[in-house]
Amino acid sequence: MSKVKVNDIQVYYDVKGEGFPLVMIMGLSANADWWYIDPHWIQELSEKFKLVMFDNRGAGRTDVSDRRYAIKLFADDTAGLLDALGISKADVFGISMGGMIAQELVLNYPEKVEKLVLCSTYCGGTKSVLPSPKVLEILTADRSMLSPEEIARMSIPLFFRDDFIKKNPNVVEHAIQQMLKAPISNEAFTRQLNALMEFDTYDRLSGIKGPTLILHGKQDVLVPPENGSILAEAIPNAEVVYLKNSAHGLVEETEKVIPVLLNFLVE
Repeated sequence: MSKVKVNDIQVYYDVKGEGFPLVMIMGLSANADWWYIDPHWIQELSEKFKLVMFDNRGAGRTDVSDRRYAIKLFADDTAGLLDALGISKADVFGISMGGMIAQELVLNYPEKVEKLVLCSTYCGGTKSVLPSPKVLEILTADRSMLSPEEIARMSIPLFFRDDFIKKNPNVVEHAIQQMLKAPISNEAFTRQLNALMEFDTYDRLSGIKGPTLILHGKQDVLVPPENGSILAEAIPNAEVVYLKNSAHGLVEETEKVIPVLLNFLVE
């Protein structure tokens, strides 16, 4: 766990395992700690790859900065981190907003990306399918008077199925504790959210030429599953895999997700 200068900020990052690099990009408000919500991801992937996890600009322990946030800027940060770590090319796994960052990364720095995995994400703009008004209300609620724990608990239904939450209280509590290790500030969250709202890659997706896997939970209420098919149709030769019992984080079916991921990355 270290920090390195990237562009105008200090970026916090963590490296696990050895082998070909797999850059793992987290989503809105999230940071490297969130990869440990289900420890199996790190345990199994680090046996095959050198995992590079980090906190996006404004999140966790990475600097906030006064620059105007944009998904392209986050992709520039990711490319800069690879350069700082001496990594010329890597497989890239992005979840949620991290999947949007991954799209901008491969479109702007194609030479840095070997294989691309887009998880629980969308292309943005008018071609994407938005969540329900109820979900949008939670996502855009005024957080200024809420504690980090209240925000985490409010967010849980966006990430897991309702019945999974009821049946797995220990998993939920562990997830909340991971979220509370280095919570994002309200200002930085708003700036990340605004960047997400302005994101749109649809007309450029045909420019993605490398192997692409799209993973999406059929029970995802935060990024509706139709978005997986939209991406798959727009990206040449992309493969889409749906997890029928999974919500946004795919934690409900980890035992199915990891083999699919490994089969794609190591084949």
